[in-house]
Amino acid sequence: MLFSVMISGCNSFKPALTQTSYHDNVITDREKAEGWKLLFDGKTSEGWMNAKTGSFPASGWDIRDGVLEVNPESKKQGEGGDIVSTGKFKNFELSVDFMYTIGANSGIKYFVDTEAENGSLASIGCEYQILDDRNHPDAKAGIAGNRTLAGLYDLIAPKNKRDNGENQWNRAKIIVNGNKVRHWLNGFMTVEYERSTPAWRELVATSKFKPIKGFGETTDGRILLQDHGNKVSFKNIKIREF
Repeated sequence: MLFSVMISGCNSFKPALTQTSYHDNVITDREKAEGWKLLFDGKTSEGWMNAKTGSFPASGWDIRDGVLEVNPESKKQGEGGDIVSTGKFKNFELSVDFMYTIGANSGIKYFVDTEAENGSLASIGCEYQILDDRNHPDAKAGIAGNRTLAGLYDLIAPKNKRDNGENQWNRAKIIVNGNKVRHWLNGFMTVEYERSTPAWRELVATSKFKPIKGFGETTDGRILLQDHGNKVSFKNIKIREF
């Protein structure tokens, strides 16, 4: 429902509140007007492929009941793996609903260049960390919490985090405007940074990404959903470009 108020002296209604849709994997008319589009239609693997093979995995990822899910139980030898969007994005706002199971690890990566170094960096990019901070040991690794949920993996620890917990839906948002990037979790901004600056390069130099020349400085790239061997679910994957 769209709430509106009458503006004094006008004969038309104008939106007063942000519109929120409670239908899964649907773009409303207003969202279409704002430039949003679905990256997952809730039914098929259209728009996604394995980061290395270029085809959607035959097993290891399930699509059912409007949910795209990493399922290690269904994974056959040599299948599964990280999946990436077939399209590349430069300036954008990405919204993803995710649910992690107890002890799970996954991530949403961006600025992924699957062709770099003959494909050897196909799964490398800036990562919005998805992690069960309470039960996965990686939460205590890294530096000062920079491997925890909603942080920039191995680089920046999150702040103002509001985690709904395991087996509950959470909403991630990533906003990229030029070199400026923000992470959000459930309506709260958790990370803010600027790429391609001396401070950024100094940060990368203290991380596991130090050997990768120009890490995180590509102008555009694919969106990646990570298969880290744990059951994690995704839906309502929406993006709008600036």
